[in-house]
Amino acid sequence: MAWRQLFLISCLSAIVLLSILREGTAVAVDTRRLAGQEVQEGVEGKIFMQESNALNFLKKRGKRSPTAREEVNAENRQKLQADELRREHYEEQRNEFENFVEEQNDEQEERSREAIEQWRQCHEDGLYPPDLYNRHRI
Repeated sequence: MAWRQLFLISCLSAIVLLSILREGTAVAVDTRRLAGQEVQEGVEGKIFMQESNALNFLKKRGKRSPTAREEVNAENRQKLQADELRREHYEEQRNEFENFVEEQNDEQEERSREAIEQWRQCHEDGLYPPDLYNRHRI
């Protein structure tokens, strides 16, 4: 019995909601119809231009028309500036990496030198000269 009541209440709420939405869209459409022509004229004025202006715009520079010398020079300057920035960036990265590698090598050499020194201290008792001069000749 409870599920029937729940179903009935949900159906009624859906009907009320749909009727409210339908009235709201009707009001919105009516306001657009009243000002529709004004809106279209404003949009057309923004999108479209006079025919003479359009022809002049197309005549100024076509797809295959030669570019002005100033434009070419400006484009070349921009390319050169971008290349220089890229070169500086890569040089800086390379220098940082070289410094990092140098530090790593120095640390590795220091660790190996310390290990060798510790090994020598453990294996020499001080009674004999270092191993290099105390080799038995065969």
